[in-house]
Amino acid sequence: MKTLVIIGYVWPEPKSSAAGSRMLQLIELFTKHVERIIFACPAELSEHALDLSSIQVELQHIALNCSSFDDWLASVDPQWVMFDRFMMEEQFGWRAEQTCPDALRILDMEDVHSLRHARHHAVKQGRELQPEDWFNEQTFREIASILRCDVTFVISEAEMTWLGEHFPIPASHLCYVPFMVSDKTPAIETETPAIETETPALRASLPTFEQRQHFLAIGNFRHAPNWDSVLELKRLWPDIRQQLQKQGINGVELHICGAYPPPKATQLHQPKDGFLIKGWIDDAQQTLANARVLLAPLRFG
Repeated sequence: MKTLVIIGYVWPEPKSSAAGSRMLQLIELFTKHVERIIFACPAELSEHALDLSSIQVELQHIALNCSSFDDWLASVDPQWVMFDRFMMEEQFGWRAEQTCPDALRILDMEDVHSLRHARHHAVKQGRELQPEDWFNEQTFREIASILRCDVTFVISEAEMTWLGEHFPIPASHLCYVPFMVSDKTPAIETETPAIETETPALRASLPTFEQRQHFLAIGNFRHAPNWDSVLELKRLWPDIRQQLQKQGINGVELHICGAYPPPKATQLHQPKDGFLIKGWIDDAQQTLANARVLLAPLRFG
């Protein structure tokens, strides 16, 4: 039986983060080519985690730094092992290589974490990104993880170019796998369908600009670039609102949505200023469809 084991950093939450949506897309893709998919993760299940059993994916809790993982993986004997982020490859990659040496090892980057880390470092110092920022401990760890795997999924063409130009990574090690969107019914019926592209029929079904209201920012609060963007919005919003008021546009609000808002975020909630921390939303696409303007001042994400 063709089997894929996915070693997850967290359990997929398609309604909480882009990473969760991305993982669901990959699972849908692999379902067409393998007979059995097992999602293994050392994290605790969260209330927003997708019910993987509803899409015929098996769940397996695994322990860090424990030989029980080796015994379990040997019993499964997968043909493919995919690591969700390089941190999972560091933790479990060597065990997978020893236990199932013939299995193809795949790294799904989700993000080039070292590049984001370098950009964050430059932002904190109030300066532009410099080439020397790239060469940090996290970069060496992430590149080493890429080189240990047979193939690495990269989500953006810009990141593909950056990796290829600055590091000795064979082109055969990198595979461009962008966000997968479709205007058709997804292969797996889930409560979180694939994102639709803007076809004429879809566009006609959306609210008109006149029917929409307010500004929107959306992103999981646990993601550092998103939290930084909230602080940027707090700084920028008074000027935006003032400019609108000068044009006779009053009562405009900024709705900031996303999973897991911490107390430091909810404390920024100021209805009288039109700055509203909404937190968790059930349907991101519907929320986007009802907003007039999306703001995303991401400085290092």
